[in-house]
Amino acid sequence: MDTRYILDTRRHARGAIRPLVIAIVAIVGLLVVAAWFLIIKPHQELMMADSGGHPSTPVSAATRAAPPPPVNVAAMDVNQLLTEARTAMNQQRYLAPTGNNAFEFYLRVLVKDPGNKVASDALRETFPFAANSAEQSINSRDFNEAQRQIDLLAKADPTNFTLTILRSKLDAQRKTLDKEQQQTLDQQKTQQLAAQKAAADKLAADQLAEQQKAQLATQQKEKPVRTAQQAAQSAAGSTPAAAGATAEAGANAGGETSDAALVKGVAPDYPASALRSHQSGWVVVSFSIGPDGHTGDIHVVDAQPKHVFDRAAMDAVRRYVFKPAMKSGVAVSTTQQQKIEFNL
Repeated sequence: MDTRYILDTRRHARGAIRPLVIAIVAIVGLLVVAAWFLIIKPHQELMMADSGGHPSTPVSAATRAAPPPPVNVAAMDVNQLLTEARTAMNQQRYLAPTGNNAFEFYLRVLVKDPGNKVASDALRETFPFAANSAEQSINSRDFNEAQRQIDLLAKADPTNFTLTILRSKLDAQRKTLDKEQQQTLDQQKTQQLAAQKAAADKLAADQLAEQQKAQLATQQKEKPVRTAQQAAQSAAGSTPAAAGATAEAGANAGGETSDAALVKGVAPDYPASALRSHQSGWVVVSFSIGPDGHTGDIHVVDAQPKHVFDRAAMDAVRRYVFKPAMKSGVAVSTTQQQKIEFNL
């Protein structure tokens, strides 16, 4: 036989096979599409109708407002439980309220009839939508209800990975709420401490004002005495010699003699460590007042507690300004002690 004839025959055969393969693939594709629309999809819709409507419809607040659970659920038979489950599905009560939801009714059916296909198929197909309901409870921070719904989902499908996601979200939301509550408490404590410090500063300022007022009253009492002494000296000085003697005596006897008086006080700064730990205490500080009215030689005599408020007390005293003590009209140095209290 001629080789050229054989090759031509094979080429013709191959050319005829290719359209045939394409036609077979097209027919199979059409059969798959037809099976989806004619068999699979109607079956799913039938299952949805049997289990109580389409589960993808959003759950509204009105849907959740369900009647109380039926009386004596434990005595119901399988058909009665399925009827209640379908009613709950129609009302989109997948997981709530407690005792009157589709999942609990279907789970009771499986307890009475472990092989019930209607109940098992309904639980499996509505699981994603029921999980979405549980996620809504988590997002609304109804943590107890969310935990109950997750536990109910676990009874239906304990190995479903969605449960892990829901539990993680629930834990994260709880931690977020705890953090927000802690921040609120911290803000309240900070505001309270600030108010206490403001009250302490006001009290210190009021005490200083009272001290200055008392010192001014003392000075006002001393003025008439000095004025009378000066008048007596003027009346007695009728001759130059007498006037000179009187002037000398007045210089020695009429000169001002007084204790040091606080002119400017400073409220001590509350140590940050003591503020954080809510510590209170006091410090007794000894210091000298120079002729210029400034303090020096500052040291702590006693304190309670030790070494907590010492520096703050000394820094405050270092900034004090006094009217120096006077002796016969001359400013002199003196030493004082002062107890400074730190209270919250």
